[in-house]
Amino acid sequence: MIGVILMVAIVVILAAVIAAFVFGMAGSTGTSKNIGMTVSPNSSGTHGIDILWQGGADLNSLSLLNWTVDGVDQNGVAENKWANDAAHPSVGEQTILPGADVTGARVIIVGTFTDGSSQVIFDRRY
Repeated sequence: MIGVILMVAIVVILAAVIAAFVFGMAGSTGTSKNIGMTVSPNSSGTHGIDILWQGGADLNSLSLLNWTVDGVDQNGVAENKWANDAAHPSVGEQTILPGADVTGARVIIVGTFTDGSSQVIFDRRY
């Protein structure tokens, strides 16, 4: 008798799980973007940061950067404005983001990609 009850319970649970996936109730899982870059305070002595693009699987889909220094928007790079005027940065290319002094400040860079998603790609206190 207990065996029959356990079998019915297992079938009901499996049916609920399968129905959740079939009808989309389980939701979707997002994937994080992979960008390789080196970020440093501006080397020319002015305020802002320098980015050296190292690569990554999603570098070609990066279309916009927004960055903040201690929560203050710096309006760094406009959409599709890279050093070589391409639609995205290239490996080995350097992008200079002029803005506030980053000494002792928290810098956050958010990348927007061609699929419309956004992700924090850099977060550091200098």
